[in-house]
Amino acid sequence: MNESDERADRLTEVFDLVGPLYRRAYRKVEQDAPIEGLSVGVRAVLNLLREQGPMTVPQMGRAQALSRQFVQRMINDAAARGLVEFVPNPAHKRSSLIRLTGEGAAAITAVIDRERAVLRQAAGDLSEAEIDGCLRVLSHLLRFLDDVEVD
Repeated sequence: MNESDERADRLTEVFDLVGPLYRRAYRKVEQDAPIEGLSVGVRAVLNLLREQGPMTVPQMGRAQALSRQFVQRMINDAAARGLVEFVPNPAHKRSSLIRLTGEGAAAITAVIDRERAVLRQAAGDLSEAEIDGCLRVLSHLLRFLDDVEVD
């Protein structure tokens, strides 16, 4: 086996870990969010709005490689709970901007704070260099797969 095949096999190991990691994190977020009652999907859009500011549904879908329809369902759920609001979009009359309400900002801040407390424990004895290497590999894979279409 050549070096290129060996690296491809190692990247397969990464993908084999990412799936179960995502599913466990998904369950943990939903299990630990009874106070806010946020699903993983709603958490994702609230956090995106917290980080990026007001966005349209299509912009959020592109940013997270999710279908516009899925993002719309998450936004509708969040809006029904008063966590986001629709505001006029000066750049596009038919596509409203979505922004966090005060209640939405408080809910996502509480979730992020709780996640940080758990991740401080998870960091254990990992070095900054190990975390940087992990981020570099995952970011590279994400960029490589950027051209995969989302409905």
